[in-house]
Amino acid sequence: MERAAVESGAASWVEDELAACRLGDRRLVGRLGRLLHQLGDAMGEPLPLACQDWANTKAAYRFFANGRVNEAAILSGHFAATASRCATVAGPLLVVQDTTSLIYKWATPETVGGLVIGCNGCNREGRLLQYTQCGVLMHSSLVVTPEGVPLGLAEATFWTRSRFKGTNRSSGMSIRRACPSSAKRACDGWRVCGWPRTGSARQTG
Repeated sequence: MERAAVESGAASWVEDELAACRLGDRRLVGRLGRLLHQLGDAMGEPLPLACQDWANTKAAYRFFANGRVNEAAILSGHFAATASRCATVAGPLLVVQDTTSLIYKWATPETVGGLVIGCNGCNREGRLLQYTQCGVLMHSSLVVTPEGVPLGLAEATFWTRSRFKGTNRSSGMSIRRACPSSAKRACDGWRVCGWPRTGSARQTG
C-alpha cells in the first residue's frame, strides 16, 4: 500500500514537471515521462539496465537521437514548473549555483569535447605524458527558500570545448567556467537554457 502511494506521488510529480515541456510531440513527452520513471528507479545505473529490456532501451536511444530532443527541450517543463512554484512564495528567494563535471572516461575529444588537459607521468625521455579528460560541465542555478526548501532549477549551462590553447594547454589548468559575452559563449561551446525572462520577473535575494 505504501509503495503504491509513493509510485502514485512520483507519477503525479512527473506529470506536473512535464506539463509545459516543449518537445513538440505528445509521444516524445510520454517517452520522456517513462524514461524519468525508469531512471529514477535505477539511479546511477546505465541506460540499458534502467530500461530493463531491449525494446525500452532502443526506444530510449531513439528518443535521444530525435532532432527535437535537446537539453533545453527536456528541461523546459521543469523550468516552467520552477517558475510557477516561485510565484507562490512571498518574500525573497535564494539562487544557489554550482558546477558539476560530467566525466566520460572512454570518450574522445572529437565526440564529447574536453574539460582539462592533465599529465600522467613522463616517458623515458622525460617528456610529460598528457591526456585530455573528456566530458561536459554543467553549471546549474537552484532556487531555494530562505528555509532551504528547493523549488527547482532556474537555469543550467552546459559547456565543453573542442580544443585548448594558450595557458590552458601549457599548464593543464582547468578551463574557465565563465565567459564575458554571449558571442564568446556561442563560439566556445556554451549552451544555456532556463525559464523565459519577462519584464515582470521576480527579483531574488
